[in-house]
Amino acid sequence: METIVEITNLSKEFKGKKAVEDVSFSIQSGEVVAILGPNGAGKSTSILMMLGLLHPSSGEVSLFNQRPQEQKVRERIGVMLQQVSLMDALKVKEVLALFRTYYPNPLSMEELIRLTGLQESELNKRTEKLSGGQKRRVSFALAMAGNPDLVFFDEPTVGMDSTARKEFWARVRQLADAGKTVLFSTHYLQEADDVATRILLFNEGKLVADGCPSTIKQQLLKKTVSFKAGGDFPKERFLTMTHVSDVYEEKGRVVIQTEDTDHVLASLFTEGTPVSDISIDKGRLEDAFEQLTVEQGVS
Repeated sequence: METIVEITNLSKEFKGKKAVEDVSFSIQSGEVVAILGPNGAGKSTSILMMLGLLHPSSGEVSLFNQRPQEQKVRERIGVMLQQVSLMDALKVKEVLALFRTYYPNPLSMEELIRLTGLQESELNKRTEKLSGGQKRRVSFALAMAGNPDLVFFDEPTVGMDSTARKEFWARVRQLADAGKTVLFSTHYLQEADDVATRILLFNEGKLVADGCPSTIKQQLLKKTVSFKAGGDFPKERFLTMTHVSDVYEEKGRVVIQTEDTDHVLASLFTEGTPVSDISIDKGRLEDAFEQLTVEQGVS
């Protein structure tokens, strides 16, 4: 697979304070990568350096094996920032037509409208008359106008209702299916869990986790098996098992905290323990995110 993004020992200092510290990673074509982290973790600074809008204090950024400032690179990327700014006094269709002229191989207007879901009424509306949600749809269309191979989305669904968010991510999946590479930041961790094929987790300027959502959750979270016990449950016997870290009761159910749910289930059935209403919880990305940032010293 083609390497689209290559980051090597990237650092950025502001007034002697490191916003990003010695970060390295690469992104391959077709990946959908979420950059996550608390406020001040270095996400936005890293994205701005990838876009060539900030110069690193040290380290290197390469997009398509070239510097991000090169025109040929900029012709192959699309960007949707959190803050939407559109030229006033122009109709939406006029702004889209203008942006399409900036690229050598733009999407046709018909493809752009189909991909982004813009309505005829929106296309004929002047930009200053658009609602917040409509502006974000136009911003999405502008990011896609050049038919980019690499797309950056910075908090793309802020201000969208739940229906609009689902529609947006459905379109992002279409981009991935078409071979596009997508890199996005979001505070909605469930979106990253649902959409991303890979997560880069930043904290205090450092890259502290890198992997698919399931791998990160598996590494960081304690899974549980819970059930209703038909009699006295042999808590002490299960606590002696190496893969069990805790056994406790909660809301009338026995909860076994474990790294190996299959082993716990096999032990329950092998010993003939009378249980019912078994439930397995493998945790959420929000829980992994909270656990990791707490471990890293973030309140």
